[in-house]
Amino acid sequence: MLNLQCQRKPIAFGHSKVHPLGRMDADYDVVIIGGAFSGAATALMLKRKRPKARVLIIEKTTEFDRKVGESTTEVSSCYMTRILGLTHYLGHHQLAKQGLRLWFSNRHDQRFDDCVEVGTRYQSRLPGFQVDRAKLDSHMLDLAVQAGCELWRPAKVLNIELKDGNDQRVSAARDLGECTLHTRWVVDATGRATMLARKLGHLRPNTEHPINAVWARFNGVKEWDSYEWRQRFPDYANDCVTAREWATNHLFGRGWWVWIIPLQGGDVSAGIVYDSRIFKIPQGPSLGQRLHTHILSNPVGREIFGAARVIEGDVHALSMLPYHSEKVCGQGWAAVGDAAGFIDPLYSSGLDFCSYTSYYVADLLARSVGGGDVTDQLRYYNEQYPTTYRYWFESLYKDKYYYMGDADLMSAALLLDVSSYYLGLVRGVYRDPECGFLNLPFTGFPGRFARNTMRFYGRRLVALANRRWATGYYGKRNACWRELYDGFVPDIRIRKQIRRGLLRWWKCELINLGLMLRGRAAMPANRTSATVATEAW
Repeated sequence: MLNLQCQRKPIAFGHSKVHPLGRMDADYDVVIIGGAFSGAATALMLKRKRPKARVLIIEKTTEFDRKVGESTTEVSSCYMTRILGLTHYLGHHQLAKQGLRLWFSNRHDQRFDDCVEVGTRYQSRLPGFQVDRAKLDSHMLDLAVQAGCELWRPAKVLNIELKDGNDQRVSAARDLGECTLHTRWVVDATGRATMLARKLGHLRPNTEHPINAVWARFNGVKEWDSYEWRQRFPDYANDCVTAREWATNHLFGRGWWVWIIPLQGGDVSAGIVYDSRIFKIPQGPSLGQRLHTHILSNPVGREIFGAARVIEGDVHALSMLPYHSEKVCGQGWAAVGDAAGFIDPLYSSGLDFCSYTSYYVADLLARSVGGGDVTDQLRYYNEQYPTTYRYWFESLYKDKYYYMGDADLMSAALLLDVSSYYLGLVRGVYRDPECGFLNLPFTGFPGRFARNTMRFYGRRLVALANRRWATGYYGKRNACWRELYDGFVPDIRIRKQIRRGLLRWWKCELINLGLMLRGRAAMPANRTSATVATEAW
């Protein structure tokens, strides 16, 4: 292969020349490694803030693949519509999302309309989307190129030399050979490859949360709102006003959950995420068949996927999903999106992290390219991102898989989790999007208070789940009820959902008290009541 030093003349930053200190001017202001959503969004926002900035995107693939989960939240939807300006595109090329819908069962032979359903009765108040990530990533990259960014694709980064200054060096290989680039900033948007975190030794796996995922696309999936279902299950059909099929439907069991997401064109994305401490995916001749077999073992899944078929060649798996980078930026480099960290696809928070990090880093880069001092911005990003990651994990996900198969406990968590999300994050970004996305979640005293509050009820739900499991009560109430509520809004009306969540939690505490008293009555003589009380807490 031909080796060469790039001879291209720099644009928009003056002629290439040697300074008195012997440093050559950069070929680019910013080189972004990775052209999917986070990299393209960072590039697009930077060009909008600094149109003359010289930005190069290096993307190794000729086509984008799918990610774990294909759904947005209210926060990431706000970023896409109000900041990136994708409202027209999302409305025409992706599907509108009608919130979250949870399904629970306690028997394999349970009737479909006997299973517990938790979700909204009406349409969502704020926009959300079921997105085909490959299509979305491609569209974002096209927008970045249209804005003036240069794109090398396919191209492979061979080496990165980072310095505390404006002369970072990136060696890359493309069809014409190898080339060494000079740039002021390097942005890692390589996703799970986490190129800079691995190179610099900052990558940390989240061993407290050993979750794995298998996912695929299916065709032939039954429609949730068909006329046939109105004939077979009239109460089910009449109780809900919005379209169930446009929600992100979830099937739950102890230690696992399955997502069911419709995509434009008729295919359905379905996948299982499971905690390896609690659950093992069934054996089978192929990953796709193992996933399908598990879905069919659930009464709701059997109704929906009975005639479905796995699309061959579109089956994926990942082990040990969660990780984060201990340091996410320095003089001359920064990480965004999944290159900075990932926790769990439940609640679709991955694109939230992409939104916050890409906007923050784009603003930081724009300040630097404009000649500003970004020392304080770098310090904040390095200090707050690990805090945001840790608090988000402890608040929403730590040990959640122990109780997610119990409808009582998980419905309480859903109401309290989503209400807290609306109060803490959704309200802020919709009130002032530009300011909202410059402040990472869980900042300062309000962030610590929110973390402590959510962590407390989360720990209680885990304790209640453990007692229910030990006494055989786990999932006993996963039948014969349906909880459909009005929906969430980022104002004082959210107190209605908070009240419902608290009441359900407190009812679970009363049931736990009864289980404790029953256990005490049957307790062997060599076990003390103090021991039993300690186990519950």
